[in-house]
Amino acid sequence: MSTVPQGPLAGSLASVLGEGAFVRYLLTRFAAGVAVQIQTVAVGVQVYSLTHDPFDLGLIGLSQFVPFVACVLIAGHVADRFDRKAIVLGCLAVLVLCAGALAVFAAIGIRTPGPVLAVMVVFGIARAFMAPASTALMPNLVPKPLFGSAVALNSSAWQIATVAGPALGGLIYAATSPKVVYGIVAALLGLSVAFMLGLRTPKAEVAPEAATWQSVVEGLKFVWRREVILGAISMDLFAVLFGGATALLPAIAAEVLHVGVAGIGWLRAAPGAGAAVTAAWLTFRPIDRHAGRAMFIGVTVFGLATIVFGVSRSFWLSLVALVLLGAADMVSVFVRHVLVQLETPDAMRGRVGAVNSMFIGASNELGEFESGVTAAWWGLKPAVVVGGLATLGVSALWARWFPALRRMDRFKTD
Repeated sequence: MSTVPQGPLAGSLASVLGEGAFVRYLLTRFAAGVAVQIQTVAVGVQVYSLTHDPFDLGLIGLSQFVPFVACVLIAGHVADRFDRKAIVLGCLAVLVLCAGALAVFAAIGIRTPGPVLAVMVVFGIARAFMAPASTALMPNLVPKPLFGSAVALNSSAWQIATVAGPALGGLIYAATSPKVVYGIVAALLGLSVAFMLGLRTPKAEVAPEAATWQSVVEGLKFVWRREVILGAISMDLFAVLFGGATALLPAIAAEVLHVGVAGIGWLRAAPGAGAAVTAAWLTFRPIDRHAGRAMFIGVTVFGLATIVFGVSRSFWLSLVALVLLGAADMVSVFVRHVLVQLETPDAMRGRVGAVNSMFIGASNELGEFESGVTAAWWGLKPAVVVGGLATLGVSALWARWFPALRRMDRFKTD
């Protein structure tokens, strides 16, 4: 990996933080990120405590993935036709209601995971509409020369949320009860609504065409025609699809590492810790040369760290492996995000962002389902190790199938 201290993407931290609209956007994302991560820990622990079946942990991901994929392409067109800020606000309000429903279910003491999974379906729909609108907002909030640093800072804030959220979720769940955890989630999401309300956004370009099937799928066609974007998005999809073992953490913590709910929180936070440190580094020294090579190195290290996590029986070794996994993933995320945003016209950003979100959703939620299924078939540890090996295979194949991505040097900034 090669970075340089200065370059077309390397604007100073002070300059980025001087953009008031971007700061409010950052605070919105951070508050919502902490809330979602706390909720993720709580839902996983609650469902596993009801059934003690790792397959049900996979169902949590599937219940979000199916509605997400069904809605996200339409959501991308909506983001290109209507006020993106209003869309994000509406979706955040739905997430508040979801957290409230989970709190009610916890208070009445449900005995099956069905009601929780139903709420996660609604959660997945709201995320489908929020993701492309939120992603498309950001490029208009900072000058283009500062965009690389803004991406890294945004990713750093998000990753700090993924560290703080799971750790807080595990500790609060262990010390109180699920209904208290979900109440805190609702409060944090309400805070993100308040931050977003004060955000002033510049007028974005609007897609001229009406909502037709042709216009909805235009984002897919745009990605398909550009080898480097297609390669970056699809490699991330399959790498995380096969290598995403974090959905199994409640089962691995209980049956392999023998730690409690607080331990689950720390394990869930570990990838975010590695990613946050890497993102903080990239804020000051964005990848400005050999970007394609950096992405392939990141995916390879991600696969190796997954294998180490799969064979580990030590809590501390598992923690270190997950930190390395998160750091490697952050490199891939940075390259993909900057590449997609700078290569896409503003009037297309919602639809292309929807395609990107669909691929990310597939890798995360469908990856959780895949992990649950393979763990039910082969056992917890073999499922994780095989996933890591498959990720290494993805890196090797994509290096051959997408040579333009492998050779990509600098990002487009004009």
